[in-house]
Amino acid sequence: MTAVIAESADPAGPTGPGTPTAPAAPGPTGRGRIVLARLLAARWAVVGVVVVLLLFLLAFGGGLVTPWDYATPDYGALRQPPSGTHWFGTNGVGQDVFAQTIRGLQKSLVIGLLVALFSTVLASLVGACAGYFGGWTDRLLMFLVDLMLVFPSFLVITIVSPRLKGAGWLAFVLLLALFNWMITARVVRSMTISLREREFVRAAQFMGVRPLRIIFRHILPNVASFLIIDATIAVGGAVMSETALSYFGFGVKAPDVSLGTLLAAGTSEAPVFPWLFYFAAGLLVLFVLAVNLIGDGLRDALDPTSEGARRPRRSRTRARARARARATRKGTSA
Repeated sequence: MTAVIAESADPAGPTGPGTPTAPAAPGPTGRGRIVLARLLAARWAVVGVVVVLLLFLLAFGGGLVTPWDYATPDYGALRQPPSGTHWFGTNGVGQDVFAQTIRGLQKSLVIGLLVALFSTVLASLVGACAGYFGGWTDRLLMFLVDLMLVFPSFLVITIVSPRLKGAGWLAFVLLLALFNWMITARVVRSMTISLREREFVRAAQFMGVRPLRIIFRHILPNVASFLIIDATIAVGGAVMSETALSYFGFGVKAPDVSLGTLLAAGTSEAPVFPWLFYFAAGLLVLFVLAVNLIGDGLRDALDPTSEGARRPRRSRTRARARARARATRKGTSA
């Protein structure tokens, strides 16, 4: 719409060589470079990204460096401590704890990513439609959100999960995502209500653009920063939820394993055989901490008004001021 207005406002054709031109607005590529620079300036966020990448490498590539399978027992080594043969030791039936930890980390990461993806997509669609259309659509969708918030999600999942044994772990993912989107949808609705009054949305409406196209082309891209941050943090929350449910026996079922099942199996033996518990617990804590660091860094990088984004700018300004002061003193002394 801005381009159309600019063309109609200048019917005389190209400007002359002496006519001043307005500087071009920074495009998506320029904004991406700015966001990347802010993210790299947040050292703890970089540490979080490195830790998450290493954990993914361990989860999906660790099985290539060990000869043991997570379900294959070694009856000659029962509850053996970490050694050169079994790096993380063995459990009570001789299964390699390193192979089981890798498998559990892999399963928990996949579940966490899928839950965050599904819940974020659902929340963005429901919140954007409710905020944009308003009226009965808004009331109906917000009634659904309020109804889902009333249900005790943990209790519902514990009741429904045993009935889904034959459906596999993907049904468990969908069940977790079903109770993990309501708060995000409310925030997206509030942001959409303010965005639908903006000039670019009004212009698209006057041009006859379809409502769903406006939502996908104008509304959702403008709330993408919030959705990225929320999805990042939701991964850690989903892993914690899966771990808690699997710990109590309502998540991943045997013979498969996750971090929750490993923690449940090793809790009672942790004082005597600590390797059965602390390796899985350490990886869980490390992953959740790294994800939270990434979320903080993304918040500062995508929101220029945040304190973390302003801090590097202020430090650079002070450095320039000190440099100018030193140059002034040198010139005065000379």
